[in-house]
Amino acid sequence: MPRIGILIVAAGKGERMGGTLPKQYASLLGQPMLRRSVQAFAEVPDATIQVMIGAGQDELYRDAMAGLDLAPAATGGATRQESVLRGLEVLAVKAPDFVLIHDAARPLVSRALIGGVIAALEAGADAAVPLLPVADTLRKLEDGKWITVPRSGLLRAQTPQGFRFAAILRAHRDHAAQEVTDDMALAELAGLKIVAVAGEETNMKVTNPEDFAVAEGLLSARLGEIRTGSGYDVHRFVPGDHVWLCGLKIPHDHALEGHSDADAGLHALTDAILGAVGEGDIGMHFPPTDERWRGAPSWKFLDHAVGLVLRKGGIIVHCDVTIICERPKIGPHREAMRAKIAEILRLDVSRVSVKATTTEGLGFTGRREGLAAQALVTVKLP
Repeated sequence: MPRIGILIVAAGKGERMGGTLPKQYASLLGQPMLRRSVQAFAEVPDATIQVMIGAGQDELYRDAMAGLDLAPAATGGATRQESVLRGLEVLAVKAPDFVLIHDAARPLVSRALIGGVIAALEAGADAAVPLLPVADTLRKLEDGKWITVPRSGLLRAQTPQGFRFAAILRAHRDHAAQEVTDDMALAELAGLKIVAVAGEETNMKVTNPEDFAVAEGLLSARLGEIRTGSGYDVHRFVPGDHVWLCGLKIPHDHALEGHSDADAGLHALTDAILGAVGEGDIGMHFPPTDERWRGAPSWKFLDHAVGLVLRKGGIIVHCDVTIICERPKIGPHREAMRAKIAEILRLDVSRVSVKATTTEGLGFTGRREGLAAQALVTVKLP
């Protein structure tokens, strides 16, 4: 039985963001916002994470959470309150002692804040809620006149809000017919003992498009360690009619020899990423002796390396790939290569460079016996 249940509420449509993609799946510094919210709780000991998603969002959710070991998502309701109740009913099977209920739109919650909420529950509180004082002057328009609202005693509530599991489940069941804006209100209705925990200004709720820029700035500031990695790969030419380079199938009068599809560009880039995060080289992860990888598309290797960076809470900032060959000509395919790499790395194409050079007829590439590729990447880690 897990000691703590983590309930992430992500069933909304994010209509204030505009567009067709719900805001929880929009990219926040290279990762879906929902993924960042979930990963914020990844190191909570003895916990199980349950995510509530909207109807029809299953594919979006699978893509956003790829590579993470999570319980299956459950479908929420028409309101946040209904989604939380459904999530609590799902968690009831595991009967945790405590539950932390968190909005997916708060992806910058810190470990310290999470720990503070848990500590308050362990100290005996029925409920623990992060609260912040109101700093701005408040005014409202009443009968055509602006009236100043005294801010003394006013506090802003954040999530995660923590509760003794049985108590908040009962409160949701008993007061399901009463509309509230957060779970603290239900705890009040149920007469639970609520303790205030110091909130954080950086634990902002990302609601509007401009909030994403602010959140990305805050997140980038947390990723203080900058690393670089380099990769190099070589493949010889053999009889054939095409080569794979940087994820593209390019017609040519030869093929490249290799256990996989012999995409030297993606192999070099994969090694560069693995090197930047200290995870060995491509041969360690995909041995050429393993028949599973015979003829495999190299984008799978690169995607695996990207997943390792994401699981460490990092981001790939930029990459630069150089193809060294006399033929085929890279120029006509350069932009398509950049776009393909950007797609795999989850980067804007402006952060991807692909270029080519020759060796002026010298060496094995000059003799057109094969081609080589080298790559550099920049990674930021927490």
